Amino acid sequence: MPIFHLIILAVVQGLTEFIPVSSSAHLILAPFVLGWEDQGRAIDVAAHVGSLAAVLLYFRHETGMLVRGGTDVLRWKATPDRHLFLSLAMATIPLLIVGVGLAASGLADQMRNPIVIAWSSIIFGVVLYFADRAATTRHELPTGWGKVLTIGAAQALAAIPGTSRSGITITAARFLGFDRDSAARFSMLLAIPAILASGAYETLDLLKEESSAAIMPVLTVALFSFGAAYLAIGAFLAMLKRVDFTVFVLYRIALGVVLLIIFS
Repeated sequence: MPIFHLIILAVVQGLTEFIPVSSSAHLILAPFVLGWEDQGRAIDVAAHVGSLAAVLLYFRHETGMLVRGGTDVLRWKATPDRHLFLSLAMATIPLLIVGVGLAASGLADQMRNPIVIAWSSIIFGVVLYFADRAATTRHELPTGWGKVLTIGAAQALAAIPGTSRSGITITAARFLGFDRDSAARFSMLLAIPAILASGAYETLDLLKEESSAAIMPVLTVALFSFGAAYLAIGAFLAMLKRVDFTVFVLYRIALGVVLLIIFS
């Protein structure tokens, strides 16, 4: 694949990973719509590594908390850092179970088509709209295990292409009453274990297949994905101080309708 195409895909991944429009859907659709060859899983992993580095750096305070929290878990020491670590870990378990199940059954590949993406984009976009309207304002991250597991259960729906991992977790958090900033921040922190898990799974598969990729394309994709994701995180959080999620809902509906017109 030409390096220009890889850069475009990396930027698309970085820009869409943390906003509620589904990065996986855009990565699937871009080559499909533009007629490009499939970029391969090594490039997908590189793009996600770049996004992961961006969220770790942007939320470096919380990243430090997670490192300390992991240590506190091993020491059986009750601290706020430990609670954050366990919250993210527990909320990731449903996604892992569903993701592995779909991959093992072969359904994951069957769902990677424009019609599924179209309906998922529309349906979960509408759900986000109503969640955003129903929410009260509460400036806090989830503290109770029930809330954490509810958001985690919702995140499992992200295994369906077009749902959007960030979108569905923000939707669940808004239904639980959290303000937009807290919902978005918790969703972004949840991306850390989610990307780590999916990246590890894809890497193991690549190693089993003894696949290889040239180092420069991989590094280029990771770098551009990192830059785009870092800028997108800051812009998204700043945007939420002035507007609601309606613009993303409208985009999702428009994307879904266009896909249905083209591929039905």
